[in-house]
Amino acid sequence: MNHQQSAALFARAMQIIPGGVNSPVRAFKSVGCDPIFIARAEGSRIYDADGNAYIDYVGSWGPMILGHCHPKVVEAIQQAAASGASFGAPTEKEIVLAEMVREAYPNIEKVRMVSSGTEATMSAIRLARGYTGRDKILKFDGCYHGHADSLLVKAGSGAATFGVPTSPGVPADFAKYTLTATYNDLAETRALVAANKGEIACIILEAIAGNMGCVAPKPGFLEGLRQLCNEEGIVLIVDEVMTGFRVAFGGAQERYGVRGDLVCLGKIIGGGLPVGAFGGKREIMERLSPEGGIYQAGTLSGNPLAMSAGIATLKLLKEEGFYARIEEKSAYFEKGMRQAATAAGVPTSLQRVGGMFCTYFQAEEVFNFADVKAETPKIFAKFFRTMLEEGINLAPSQYEAGFMSIAHSTADLDQTFEAAAKAFKEL
Repeated sequence: MNHQQSAALFARAMQIIPGGVNSPVRAFKSVGCDPIFIARAEGSRIYDADGNAYIDYVGSWGPMILGHCHPKVVEAIQQAAASGASFGAPTEKEIVLAEMVREAYPNIEKVRMVSSGTEATMSAIRLARGYTGRDKILKFDGCYHGHADSLLVKAGSGAATFGVPTSPGVPADFAKYTLTATYNDLAETRALVAANKGEIACIILEAIAGNMGCVAPKPGFLEGLRQLCNEEGIVLIVDEVMTGFRVAFGGAQERYGVRGDLVCLGKIIGGGLPVGAFGGKREIMERLSPEGGIYQAGTLSGNPLAMSAGIATLKLLKEEGFYARIEEKSAYFEKGMRQAATAAGVPTSLQRVGGMFCTYFQAEEVFNFADVKAETPKIFAKFFRTMLEEGINLAPSQYEAGFMSIAHSTADLDQTFEAAAKAFKEL
């Protein structure tokens, strides 16, 4: 493929934008090549500045569950834009989307809209601290909850890709209030809580860890956390920014039957526009300003473009059989990728929950961040480059999940398997 225009744009971007990108993983550093610059997208495909087409399994990092530029979502955004992009004032659309979220999540009695997942998790943690009067939080190695200071401690995602578990610029005094445990290790978590009894405001986790690939909770892990939080008066924050409306209409909490006290959402509820949200128990949410004294604000929160896109998206997701079709496509994808790897003699562990998946280049199953083999990212980088040249767009990091959309056809998947067969053989 010719990438001349992308290369020229990247060189230009490097002169004015740090690293040439506005989010680090986009720079493609961990996969050993320069990024492609996208010009447009439609359905299951994206098209770069050179006119190359790619079957897309990134989906803007998750929200494009309907595929790119779904006509009903585009129409909703256009209609909203014609009436005004932002008012900094309440609109009915905010209420409608909030009611739809509450319908899907029975533990969300009240919800506050924000503009990003980072903003949602940061605000939920502040709310938990204010509600409990405690300072410490507990998170899990390899779980990424955005780039707020207290959360950049043993984070996954881009932070893991660049080998920076604790970012420079985060004061030690902030980091000392963040405890980290091993994902899926309930005994270790209990021990940490016991050692900090009465000091932990919240436990925050991705119910399915999508920032160290795709790691599902072991049976009993979420249930154990729920019980532990009940026993110790700790707020359980379930980060469903990635999994919300993705693995089920009610997200991972519906799928596993465990409910958080607070829930963070994003990605899909914005239909591709910048949206986040956090919500939960009424007694906690009512401590938030202006009802209570815990402050949080945002000029663009609940803007009509994002609310319109979210409403249109969730209406389509509610249609009967939607998630069954996503599951069918994803199962077919899993089977085809496994067969391609086996035929090439390449050890892999393909892990999948609903329309989320990740291929690890090792035979052993991954249950936590420590399970990812050190050499895996180097092997993945070579695999990624071949797949890209074959017209398949994967996340440019071993530590990111891939995503299926309803727009992916059987022909798309079969084309992906052909590319994978070549990429596996070249390893």
